[in-house]
Amino acid sequence: MPIGDVVQKYPQTIEVFLRHGLMCFGCAIARFENVEQGAMAHGIDVDALMKDLNAAVAA
Repeated sequence: MPIGDVVQKYPQTIEVFLRHGLMCFGCAIARFENVEQGAMAHGIDVDALMKDLNAAVAA
């Protein structure tokens, strides 16, 4: 799922993206790039990010 779609469907994930240093959820590429691609492009631990995103969505 593209980052933009994640943020649109689950706005509570914005804080998680920011906390992990992934601030591209507002840029044009976020419409096409999925969470894994975005994290890898910015040197972010994908597993840790996904764990926190899933926790935010489940809360």
